[in-house]
Amino acid sequence: MNYTTEDLAEIVCKKLENAKTDYPHPSEGILRKLFADLFFASLKTEEGQLTRVTITLIDPNDPDPSPPERIVAHRWNYINFEERIPFTVKNLVKLSKAADPLSSSLAVYYENNSLFIWGMVDQAIHYQSFLNYEGDSEPEQPGLFQATIADVGNIYVMFDYELIATLKQNVLISNYIDVFRQGPVNGILKKSAELYKKQIRSYLQKEFPSEKLEEWEKYTEDSISEAISRILLVMQEYQHGGAFLITSNPKRSELSIKHALSYDRLFNTITNNIKLEAANYMYTNTIVTDYLEPEKDTIPTVHYLKENIADYEKKEASDELKGTIRFIGSLSCIDGLVVFSPDLKVKGFGAVIKVKTLPEQVFVSKTATAAPGALAPITPDHFGTRHRSMFSYCWNNKGSLGFVVSQDGDIRAITRVEDKLIMWENIKVQRFIKSEKLSRSMRFSIRK
Repeated sequence: MNYTTEDLAEIVCKKLENAKTDYPHPSEGILRKLFADLFFASLKTEEGQLTRVTITLIDPNDPDPSPPERIVAHRWNYINFEERIPFTVKNLVKLSKAADPLSSSLAVYYENNSLFIWGMVDQAIHYQSFLNYEGDSEPEQPGLFQATIADVGNIYVMFDYELIATLKQNVLISNYIDVFRQGPVNGILKKSAELYKKQIRSYLQKEFPSEKLEEWEKYTEDSISEAISRILLVMQEYQHGGAFLITSNPKRSELSIKHALSYDRLFNTITNNIKLEAANYMYTNTIVTDYLEPEKDTIPTVHYLKENIADYEKKEASDELKGTIRFIGSLSCIDGLVVFSPDLKVKGFGAVIKVKTLPEQVFVSKTATAAPGALAPITPDHFGTRHRSMFSYCWNNKGSLGFVVSQDGDIRAITRVEDKLIMWENIKVQRFIKSEKLSRSMRFSIRK
């Protein structure tokens, strides 16, 4: 089924109908015009570069209807143009050069069924950093919603931190599959987490014996999933296409690693981050629990000093992890795979899969758990060389896990489950959070 911007407008309109917000809701007609112009702008280039821009639907007469009591220094702000600019494809393409989605968005609104651009909104970097797991704070979002041109014919719509829908050319996606939280992919990564957990357990039992281990083991699993998501996002950002493979003891007859190496910094950095997070949490908790009471006049210097040192070291480790992830992501730019051991130590890059045996069918799963009723068979020949190579390896090496990033940005996960090769499309790699302002009870389908 081929979807259009009209379908995107319909699903966004229905989502907004029950939204708890101070902003009035635009008509479906306004949304159709908005998304149609964004779609056509995505097909244009300016100075040889594709159009990429974010718009924020925000009222110039009341841009900040309910500000928080405390305004943080890095909160968004709006900047008015002296004159309103008509919302057209041409103007969108021109202004996109000054509105990198990583830094800002165009402030857009409507009047008498006409759209116009009235200014810009800054500080978008903090929003993007949070989405991509590179920031811990969850900055407040301006306006009613944001719509972004991510690529040619690729538009996605965000409400706070919830993805309402994505239109990729003629495919409409309203839900991304979270393979990292449940299902076969989660099961493989839990095994990858065992060595990490062993180190964390040893550290906690020595330094903080009263702390509950279960919570930090779950935190360890989440940290590994986030690291993989961040690597995939870096690979996607390069727009080169790439892949990485998690496998144990690869045979030379099946996998040729052109640039073999041993890079275990990701393992060390994730482990160190978790230890420092635990230390910072425990020192802070001690201060809050034992000393922030009316009858307590002072906080012992040793507790204050330990908390500050742990916090400083945690920030250093976070920067180290960011650099490590960027380094690993860049390895994917050369032709071939990046190869990981099961505990996520890099064993090489530029790897070529030699095994050629393909399954007769690949099963595309619509759920993270790969439930039998959610599997759709497709022939491997439907895909390019990079995917088929990954199909071959994962089919012949049960327990291996492959991720493929297409040049157009699609991310897929691949592994064998019993007698089926399973592939997940549209997997969730960003930090999307369901908004409390959107209703969960509604059910609807796109009219066709």
